[in-house]
Amino acid sequence: MSEKHLAGKTILMSGGSRGIGLAIALRAARDGANIALLAKTDTPHPKLEGTVHSAADQIRAAGGDALPIVGDVRNDDDVTEAVLKTQGEFGGIDIVVNNASVIDLSRSLDLQAKKYDLMQDVNVRGTFMLSRAAVPILRDAANPHILSLSPPLNLSPKWLGAHTGYTLAKYGMTMATLGLAAEFAKDGIAANTLWPQTTIATAAVRYALGGEAMMAASRTPEIYADAAYEVLTRPAGELTGQTLIVEEVLREAGVTDFSRYAAVAGTPDDQLFPDIFLD
Repeated sequence: MSEKHLAGKTILMSGGSRGIGLAIALRAARDGANIALLAKTDTPHPKLEGTVHSAADQIRAAGGDALPIVGDVRNDDDVTEAVLKTQGEFGGIDIVVNNASVIDLSRSLDLQAKKYDLMQDVNVRGTFMLSRAAVPILRDAANPHILSLSPPLNLSPKWLGAHTGYTLAKYGMTMATLGLAAEFAKDGIAANTLWPQTTIATAAVRYALGGEAMMAASRTPEIYADAAYEVLTRPAGELTGQTLIVEEVLREAGVTDFSRYAAVAGTPDDQLFPDIFLD
């Protein structure tokens, strides 16, 4: 794509030190976007690569401008400060990406109460509070978008009963996003969710789902990033209140061959592991 649609646009993202969030940030950075990351990762984690600072370095190297903000999306003061710092640094906010998320697939009798609370606080409350805090600034943007990395609301017992605590948290992200889409449609703010058909090779997949075998049956975060780019460059008035699927977004954009997104080159599509919440 020759045109740089996100040049000069400002994205405020929760998380983003690694994985899908960082991939989305780097795709926008190639256009020359400004990206503010609100993340807790001030210092390296023993198991997980990347901090908010190393992510900012990668964003700058890719051609964007970066504002690393050490903070917690669960903390209201941190959320307010992130919005104000982003506006102060870049003059506005065009896009909010709700990327921060906690996963625990424990069955209901095994799920620790503190983990249930953590998933609700980060996934649902964090999505709502960060988006809400940015709305007054998004209203002034030329093409304002909110994008949450959460699934469509599939009420099949297969998914409702598989991991009820996590399902509540991810569906809560989606409900918050669809509610904001309806509430602020009159302001021209688009709000959508985006979810992949296959698992994505991230730390969450390695440590929470199935180790290296699952990683090998996944697609790279770049497929999510390319789909997010397509959504965020669409006119806000044309696309809002939708629960979008990564591959469907890319097909609509003319992509027919997904082989380059395989985490292990040459893995056929039918050997990739389907993501949860999709029948």
